[in-house]
Amino acid sequence: QVQLVESGGGLVQAGGSLRLSCVASGRTFSDYAMGWFRQAPGKEREFVASVSWSGGTATHANSVKGRFTISRDNAKNTLYLQMNSLKPEDTAVYYCAADKQARRGFGPTQLREYEYWGQGTQVTVSS
Repeated sequence: QVQLVESGGGLVQAGGSLRLSCVASGRTFSDYAMGWFRQAPGKEREFVASVSWSGGTATHANSVKGRFTISRDNAKNTLYLQMNSLKPEDTAVYYCAADKQARRGFGPTQLREYEYWGQGTQVTVSS
């Protein structure tokens, strides 16, 4: 049973920073690409960033490019999302997710490619 547990969310003023973490257990973390998604009230869940199993390839949504950085530490079974220059429109519940396919050379951007999800962590950015 794969478990993903996010942490690091909170309330921050616009322009501030947060770092989200996602600790994984239940299978070999380093074999699978990982992703971050977010869902704002009344909106669909959307892709934020993803990283390949090795950490060598990262992809970021245009809306966060240059402000957010995804990374992973396979020795600690942990996925990160460093969020800088936060904006009110970044307010959402942030979810980490684990790829359904092992050793993919890139991190997928589509929800259907992910098999396991965390419970989410709330990020609120005040103006």
